[in-house]
Amino acid sequence: MADLWWIYSKPVPADGRELWTLFLQCSCITAVIGGLFYNWMFASLDYSWHLSVAMAISFSLLLLLTLLLVHPARCVFSMIMPTLGTKQGRKLLFSTCIMIAVVNITPNIISNIKTILQLIKCICKNSSDSLLNSTALLEKVSWEFGDAVQETVHSIYKPMNGHFRFSLLQNSSLIYQKMHLAGEKISREFLSVEVLVKDSIRVANRLAAGFFVLYLCFESTWYLKNYLTNLRFDNFYITKKLERLAVDRKAAHLLVGSSKKLIRPTGLKLSWEEVGLCLMQAMLVTVALMLMLVVVAMDHFAFSVADTAVRRAAQFSAVPITLNIKYKVGAGLSWIMPFLFKVFGRPSEELLLGDFNRTYHHHLIFSSAHCRISPPTPPNPSVLLVVGLLFCILYGTVFLETYARRLCRAVAASFFQSWEQERVLYLYRKLSRRHRK
Repeated sequence: MADLWWIYSKPVPADGRELWTLFLQCSCITAVIGGLFYNWMFASLDYSWHLSVAMAISFSLLLLLTLLLVHPARCVFSMIMPTLGTKQGRKLLFSTCIMIAVVNITPNIISNIKTILQLIKCICKNSSDSLLNSTALLEKVSWEFGDAVQETVHSIYKPMNGHFRFSLLQNSSLIYQKMHLAGEKISREFLSVEVLVKDSIRVANRLAAGFFVLYLCFESTWYLKNYLTNLRFDNFYITKKLERLAVDRKAAHLLVGSSKKLIRPTGLKLSWEEVGLCLMQAMLVTVALMLMLVVVAMDHFAFSVADTAVRRAAQFSAVPITLNIKYKVGAGLSWIMPFLFKVFGRPSEELLLGDFNRTYHHHLIFSSAHCRISPPTPPNPSVLLVVGLLFCILYGTVFLETYARRLCRAVAASFFQSWEQERVLYLYRKLSRRHRK
């Protein structure tokens, strides 16, 4: 492994064997990166497969030529890997979490909301049918009641027409048509809003992901530029070269006296500044986690509401309605009528003209098995598992960011060993001046 890394980090291969070794190394790297690039474009950024394949192949060929011919590009590319453990890598992971939420969680929420709207539409339709049927019952009651009024005992008291004029909407298809048009309009508007939101978030996420990748390359390039131009940049580590230099010049006490300000790059010690930065980054990750948990909670809440509504609607019982009509008509006797009845020899009593007592039953129905209601969609546990794993990686990168930066410095030092020697000499002179003062 040391020999392979030595060949990879050399500016120019020494012979044909090293050239073929470097070519095989770069080919393996570009093959792996090309596959990851295809998966990132197709699965995460939601591009079409043919565009993802074309972009992955083009990117792999360009990357192969760049790594093979440009020595600083190999250094920058090698520093990109540990840079993924810094805040730039976290931004890419945040972008991936957002895309997962857009592609998987958001449609599930919208699907459950559609189920609730379909249930409301079904209840409205069935209740309107029951109300129209109840008006038909009232029409039947009115005609039977009118016939009973016509059938009085004494024809002298018989009314000219005992039927009521009851206005009934016979054509109920107009109501159904209006309800259907209203439901279709709501569905179209809901679908257009859903498509607009998904497309907007998808485009924004693609732009953000592309920007983060470019910025990731820029940050690695910026680190290498500062490393090669500024001797003080990221130069406070007790490396093996510094230890050998101090031992050769019999000044090992310089490293012992400055141990509180210098850090061993292979150690686990963190400075107070590094600890404070880690805690601040952890707070930002926690805020993002809270927002993602809100989205996940909305998904569970929408499913719970839709599932409860569908189950309760299936348990709706028909509401019974009882219409009881009691009708009794009699001719009352005034103070003149008794005299007339005595003259004609008739009994002085109230004349019973009619009696009507009937009960009608009807049921209001709110749900029906003929309604087209899509079943509620439960949250996908695999999506929650992936999101949880990504956030575990995010929290891991928070505390590994310092070590990732140390690894970046080690990569730069292995590619530019002569310049690393100059940096070690600069740090040694700085420690010597500080000791003399």
